[in-house]
Amino acid sequence: MSDLITAELVDLDLSAETKEAAARALAERMVALGRVTDLDGFLAHVAAREAQMPTGLDGGIGIPHCRSEHVTEPTLAFGRSTAGIDFGAADGPADLIFLIAAPAGADDAHLTILSSLARQLMDTGFTDALRSVTGADAAAALIRGEEAGSEDSVTAPAAASAGAATGTTAPEADRPFRVVAVTSCPTGIAHTYMAAESLENAGRDAGIEITVETQGSAGFTRLDPAVIAAADGVIFAHDVPVREKDRFAGKPTVDTGVKAAINRPAELIGEVRGKAERGEATAAASGGTPVERTGDSGEGYGTKLRKWLMSGVSYMVPFVAAGGLLIALGFAIGGYDINEAPSVMDHFVWTQAASWGALLFQIGGVAFGFLVPVLAGYIAYGMADRPGLVPGFVGGAISLTINAGFLGGLAAGLIAGGVVIAIQKVRIPAALRGIMPVVVIPLISAAVVGFLMFVVIGKPIAEAQKGMTDWLNGLTGTNAVLLGALLGLMMCFDLGGPVNKVAYTFATAGIAVASPSDSAMKIMAAVMAAGMVPPLAMALATTVRGKLFNRTERENGKAAWVLGASFISEGAIPFAAADPLRVIPASMAGGAVTGALSMAFGATLRAPHGGIFVVPLIGNPFLYLVAIAAGVGVTTALVVVLKGLRKPAAGAGAGTAGAGAPAPSAEAREPVAA
Repeated sequence: MSDLITAELVDLDLSAETKEAAARALAERMVALGRVTDLDGFLAHVAAREAQMPTGLDGGIGIPHCRSEHVTEPTLAFGRSTAGIDFGAADGPADLIFLIAAPAGADDAHLTILSSLARQLMDTGFTDALRSVTGADAAAALIRGEEAGSEDSVTAPAAASAGAATGTTAPEADRPFRVVAVTSCPTGIAHTYMAAESLENAGRDAGIEITVETQGSAGFTRLDPAVIAAADGVIFAHDVPVREKDRFAGKPTVDTGVKAAINRPAELIGEVRGKAERGEATAAASGGTPVERTGDSGEGYGTKLRKWLMSGVSYMVPFVAAGGLLIALGFAIGGYDINEAPSVMDHFVWTQAASWGALLFQIGGVAFGFLVPVLAGYIAYGMADRPGLVPGFVGGAISLTINAGFLGGLAAGLIAGGVVIAIQKVRIPAALRGIMPVVVIPLISAAVVGFLMFVVIGKPIAEAQKGMTDWLNGLTGTNAVLLGALLGLMMCFDLGGPVNKVAYTFATAGIAVASPSDSAMKIMAAVMAAGMVPPLAMALATTVRGKLFNRTERENGKAAWVLGASFISEGAIPFAAADPLRVIPASMAGGAVTGALSMAFGATLRAPHGGIFVVPLIGNPFLYLVAIAAGVGVTTALVVVLKGLRKPAAGAGAGTAGAGAPAPSAEAREPVAA
């Protein structure tokens, strides 16, 4: 096993001015040692990780990192900047930059070393030493733990954790407050372990017992159930779902992002202590977790609202796809009067196509009947976890009963989540905490939500839903074309993100009825057509002008053909992450053209998904394909022109990953001798 870092991977006079240039300069050292095989491919992965969450930390530290198939062995490069480089930390630029490169299949031993480094970064003595070290060899040795005292900085926190995990405490009457915590981040290399170290240090300062379970890339060791049972509170500091979260059910809980544990651990400990004193218990989800959590408590309300809504939409989409395709197949087999067929319970003939069409149509109708309740239920789930499901589903079902539809489901989900959160803040006796999640909270919240939906807000929402439907049905001519262009722009703005999902949900809500209007089916057709454009255009661009793309992008282009044809807009994300300023505007232009043309041609679609595989179910299929081809042509042409206009890189650090840096030729990517 070679050293994680050597003197050749240290730059004590890093001159880069941006985080992209810094990553490139350090990555080039890895390429020179043969530890990274494709510079641009690796930097694209670094940029994609940076786009998920800034990697700057308080205290002047930047830790860009990723897992990549272009990395041959776990490697660390270190740079020290005099001017400082902005990595998104709240307290300003970073002067200590660590570029961490992990192979896609890194072994546990190497990842353990990286996790130890992450813990060391929380030790001010270690970072002060790095700021004062004078030679590359000495800096590399210090990071490897070969300097006196550096081993202690790694092992001491682990020893403290081990001591806390034994469960040996003072007598019960005066024992310290006990906390268990779970930390995790998308890559599972750095933030996971830094958050654990920060919480453990803050716990020792506060005189409490804290035991942390790090759910990192090297796997995780489950906390002893006895330690969890004895804990007075729980802290979840995570940016990916907590595994086996139901182990912590019934404990006062603080649920936040991983960076909060790094930057303000004492505040989190104080928050969970306050919840315990007030008797606030939180029930954890069993097995699964919401797709989106409420996130860092420092987030604005708008960010949290978006995540709550996305939780509902994410769980609703499979019902939309299954129900919509079944209904579309029912129409294809049985004809467009199949919606008037009697129940297959009363009439089903095995040899008649109409009976099979009616069967598919009626199964799809049942699946569609879950859309609004599932939307409402999982919005509430995203806000309040499992206790939000009952009032959310009840509110969504009432929305269907009173014809409040999709808008009613949104309102019901938000109200249900808010009611549950309010109930959970009430201080209750310890003896009642066990029945709160399964009896008290569902009973009270369902009653409150039902009252509000039936008596207070249901009728106004139903009127608003009817008004929106009537407006859509009245769209013709220029107005319809403009709506198609707007939906196309939204579908291609963030490629499967929140804006894309808003447009898609708007379209599917219109066809989620037994007899959707012609306008609703036109909107669905325009949305699906526009969503197919970005990946298909990227695939075509890599085919006709492959020299403008690096090897990784050309490989992604082959997969993008299938993804685009299947209406999976996310197939263009690798290209957008590597070059957003060119790819996203070009995609939006093509999407707008396709959406407008689809509406102008009067193409209709009853199925909510399927891409080219449901073309036989599309009204005016030939013109529909023309609209898609036109949008793909526009996006491809714009991408080729924009990429062709950029200037070639003029040396190390000239380009930037993720901001449109040119893809050098194979010869240019070879390391140059100093």
